[in-house]
Amino acid sequence: MAGAQKYIIGLVFYPGMTSLDILAPQQVFSGFPDVQIHRLWKTLDPVKTDDGMMVLSDTTFGNCPRLDVICIGGGLGMAAVEDDPEILGFLRTQGSTAKFITSVCGGSILLAKAGLLEGYRAATHWALREQLAQLGVEVSTKRVEVDRNRITGGGVTAGIDFGLTIANILYGEEIAKIIQLLLEYNPAPPFDTGSPEKAGSELVNKALFFMQELSSLELAKSAG
Repeated sequence: MAGAQKYIIGLVFYPGMTSLDILAPQQVFSGFPDVQIHRLWKTLDPVKTDDGMMVLSDTTFGNCPRLDVICIGGGLGMAAVEDDPEILGFLRTQGSTAKFITSVCGGSILLAKAGLLEGYRAATHWALREQLAQLGVEVSTKRVEVDRNRITGGGVTAGIDFGLTIANILYGEEIAKIIQLLLEYNPAPPFDTGSPEKAGSELVNKALFFMQELSSLELAKSAG
């Protein structure tokens, strides 16, 4: 789209993150006209995600330019970094000037700990809603919550909806629709259990136990 405003977007990586939390919005953002995307971490060393994927950052916290949009996701390894002063400090610094402060899944916990969600509504993964509320945030159960310039997505797969929401805000509905079509984003899941409200308490409890086991394994890996 000729004459479109150029936006600078920063996606924060960290060990133990859930890859799809960031890769889904990144895929959407890569279709933006004349966009500059920075994949951020403390160093340029490979980052291992919670599913075993190795990803590379291309920009460090130290040489990151001022961002228009900053985004961070969650992950099974988030507990090991959610109080990291360097990460929280970076979020605060960029959040003080960014046009949009955003997250997917458990990334809202990190935004809250950085003091960036005070007085805002935010979405997160359903299993983290109570934790987010304990941090003083008004919790939304929407798949994507837009509260002024805070845009937050629910769990993992909400990253595509989140990305398309930002596309609409930055470039308008037509561009967002074109990107959705190019991605052939036309979900038709085989099971109707994608939220705790639909899944029922028995399956929710089993899922929580499963997630706790995976998180414990991830913490043990990071400690070792």
